[in-house]
Amino acid sequence: MKKIRTVLAQMNPIVGDLSGNVKKIISCIRRAQKLKADIIAFPELAVTGYPPEDLLMKPHFIEDNIDALHRVITETGDITAIVGFVDRDEGIYNGAAVISDRRLVDVYHKIHLPNYGVFDEYRYFRAGSRYPVYELRGVGIGVNICEDIWHQESPAEVQALAGAKIIFNINASPYHMGKALFREDHVTARSRQCGAAIVYVNMVGGQDELVFDGGSFVADGDGSILVKGNQFKEELITIDIEVPAKKKELPAGPGKELKRLVKRSGSVEKISLPSVPNGSRPAYRNRKLQHISEQEEVYNALVLGTKDYVRKNGFQRVVIGMSGGIDSALVATIAVDALGEEHVHGLFMPSDYTSRESYEDASGHAENLGIQMTQIPIKSIFRSYLKILSPHFKGAEADITEENLQARIRGNLLMAFSNKFRWLVLTTGNKSEMSVGYATLYGDMAGGFAVIKDVPKMLVYSLCEWRNRKEGEELIPERILWKDPTAELRPDQKDTDSLPPYPLLDPILKAYVEEDRSFEEIMEMGCDIECAQRVIGMIDHTEYKRRQAPPGIKITPRAFGKDRRFPITNRYKSY
Repeated sequence: MKKIRTVLAQMNPIVGDLSGNVKKIISCIRRAQKLKADIIAFPELAVTGYPPEDLLMKPHFIEDNIDALHRVITETGDITAIVGFVDRDEGIYNGAAVISDRRLVDVYHKIHLPNYGVFDEYRYFRAGSRYPVYELRGVGIGVNICEDIWHQESPAEVQALAGAKIIFNINASPYHMGKALFREDHVTARSRQCGAAIVYVNMVGGQDELVFDGGSFVADGDGSILVKGNQFKEELITIDIEVPAKKKELPAGPGKELKRLVKRSGSVEKISLPSVPNGSRPAYRNRKLQHISEQEEVYNALVLGTKDYVRKNGFQRVVIGMSGGIDSALVATIAVDALGEEHVHGLFMPSDYTSRESYEDASGHAENLGIQMTQIPIKSIFRSYLKILSPHFKGAEADITEENLQARIRGNLLMAFSNKFRWLVLTTGNKSEMSVGYATLYGDMAGGFAVIKDVPKMLVYSLCEWRNRKEGEELIPERILWKDPTAELRPDQKDTDSLPPYPLLDPILKAYVEEDRSFEEIMEMGCDIECAQRVIGMIDHTEYKRRQAPPGIKITPRAFGKDRRFPITNRYKSY
């Protein structure tokens, strides 16, 4: 029985920060060397950060990334390192550098390029065709990248058939609800299929609208998980992987199967890696973590996504329009958990229609969070607008125009504070509102980052309830959780004046937006025909609003933006 001491570097890079990413990679390598590790693996495109998008169109960016990798190579002695970077050879490749003894031994090129959802790797990369197997201390090692592990007849199978007993799959796999369990189920099944241990290394951190949740793990050849890292946390995970001397027999005849899998275009190569005697070392105790609840998982994703977006873009403070409603309450709470109370500011902007309860709830919540809340009434500003416009609106009844004026006044005030003090405005619209266009352009949609734009309204309630339970008291005032939601832009206004109740609305939105169900299928769910037609119509006709919304954190399988791309000018009807 041989043991390969392995370190999974669950790293949080910054796209384009080549020197910063390299510094972090080298620091991890040195820590792994102190642990007397044989091998350390980093996430996909760790050198550049993921996704670098059209930075990949810049030849000097590719050159700088290769130079950055060479700085890693010079620091990699007494250990083997697998490092994601962009390789260049008559085109560019999503590559994994295999480094040992201060030299670049080989580069694996990603074979299966994802081109769906948030991924568009066909736009940039060429596909690889090699299936290298590396030998380290007499143990066969396979290396592949992210999407490669998800395909039948995958590189992992070929490498296992060619003698790999440990397979490293390096990833930049973005988060959505339920994905961690889905990954584990798939990879453990693949490990059983291959009869080899699979080391699944995932990136962690926020990048624009994406959050990478880490959760790296190792599955053995029997499909059980040996060790698992935290979600949403940068860390090194260390494990001694035991490799039996006798290879597990696979169901298919290896020779025939191997030839069938590689005869199309690929090739199998075996490459020896230098090994440095590590001397005696105490056994490393493995740790396994339990899965956290869905609410905690989503909440942590929102906190990490907010923290990284603010910090990585050079901001120190944020400002939020606090209304006394549940959406702004959740955003303010997330912001404090992400940035600290001293970096969060609230702005309460009452109108003629703002209730006393809204002020009490907003101010009480601000006090609970420990943040400063500034009050600026908009009554006089609104009346000035009405006075200026009255000659032009003469004879016209008051309608949504006057409601939107109030929202836009508030947007202007928030942006004034943003400009004056360099505070980033966090908007407070949720996915239910954004889906049906229940938001005001240049009003409540004005801002730099939309924290909960992919969070449906009913999940907003659930997250607030979870956060209060975690706190052990009413961090978010109880009345906010049960009072009827309202924009308070006209007398006695309720959201249900314009929308179906959220318990009815959210399932329709999920079916139509996230699951692409047809009108007939939605009817089979028991939905009222007029309600479904109305909701689908609102979704289809408000794409122009969503196109102008600030970026926000993806937490569902299909978020607006990169996930769902619909034409603004569009006459197709789904009903």
